[in-house]
Amino acid sequence: MKPSHPGVLVGVFAVFTFLTWGLLKPLYSSLPTLPWTAIPTVLLLAIGEAYSGWMTKARIERRAETKPVEPLAVARLAALAKASAYAGAIFGGVFAGFALYTTDLLEQGVPRRDFLIAGGSLVACAVLVCAALYLEHCCKVPKDSEDDHR
Repeated sequence: MKPSHPGVLVGVFAVFTFLTWGLLKPLYSSLPTLPWTAIPTVLLLAIGEAYSGWMTKARIERRAETKPVEPLAVARLAALAKASAYAGAIFGGVFAGFALYTTDLLEQGVPRRDFLIAGGSLVACAVLVCAALYLEHCCKVPKDSEDDHR
């Protein structure tokens, strides 16, 4: 599995931003308001992934008072990190599209609320992408110094 490339994530983010913005023009008035619960949910996922990355890195490096980690567990964490990075980019793009569309409607109550929730959710998705990239980085096996001498 190859590491996630930030350029691809930015491209996915941009595509979903403009798709959402374009779809909201005819549909916004018929949609319910955005739920605020996305913000703490995504932030909790980001915290969990960052903590998993920190612990995995310590276990891969075999620091004191840590158990060795199973290779299959690291592979699963790397897959989770890659999926979370793409999901964060996709949902971040959706929330950015909402925020972009509602910037012209800030004088009204409901669009202002949607703008604030979409902005907070966008920030939470950015934090998730950063945590996922950190977890993916932590899942790399360090080069062995003996391999360099061979």
